[in-house]
Amino acid sequence: MIEAFRQYFALCGSLLYWLFVAPFRGKPWRISHAFAQTVRIGVHAVPMSALTALTIGVVLAMQSAAQLAKLGATVYVPGLVASSLIRELAPLVTAVIVIGRSGSSVTAELGTMRVSEEIEALEVMAIPPMSYLIVPRFLAMVVMMPLLTVFSIYVGLTGGWLIGHFSLHMSTAFFVSHALQYIELSDVGISMLKSGVFGMLVVTIACSIGLNVSGGAEGVGLATTRSVVVSLMSVFIANAVLTALFFF
Repeated sequence: MIEAFRQYFALCGSLLYWLFVAPFRGKPWRISHAFAQTVRIGVHAVPMSALTALTIGVVLAMQSAAQLAKLGATVYVPGLVASSLIRELAPLVTAVIVIGRSGSSVTAELGTMRVSEEIEALEVMAIPPMSYLIVPRFLAMVVMMPLLTVFSIYVGLTGGWLIGHFSLHMSTAFFVSHALQYIELSDVGISMLKSGVFGMLVVTIACSIGLNVSGGAEGVGLATTRSVVVSLMSVFIANAVLTALFFF
């Protein structure tokens, strides 16, 4: 456990150097690699994020409508769906999707490169693995996680609107205006902050575990599983802490 923390913080320190110091010392990282990872990590996760957000919006609207209808208060459904998605569900669910799809992929890819000695080959060719492998993935994850969260918010609200419009007979203008009444700009900002923190946690944990794989193919599988579990635990803890700081 102590060794794992040491490896993690060592990677974070090295990452900060290659992000902010190395470019000014003639060791820049390639933006083209970051764009390629953006497509792999973020763009390819859009369909899964959209489907998940849509179903969550639909289910959240149905559940809240069923309970609020007993009190004759279905007018609050748009606000409940909007505030729940923006404050908690969209950042958290998006992070879970990215962990399962992209975080595990990063760990498996780096782990395979480690056990097949490809990373050592990069070092022999004087190509820094941090600059070539880690920095592009970090930038892609930190940029795409908030964007995926915004996309999930819109899709989730669309799911809530479907229930409000076709089941509760709310007009689009009514749904949107009542949803906006319960949303503040600070809520959106905190949601983006959460998603950014989640992205940094996911990619640094995935890279740290992937770079320290040993034991061949079996070790890669075990490392991928450990990466998903540790990332999920870290995101849930971070979500609880950030919610307590900003909303409680």
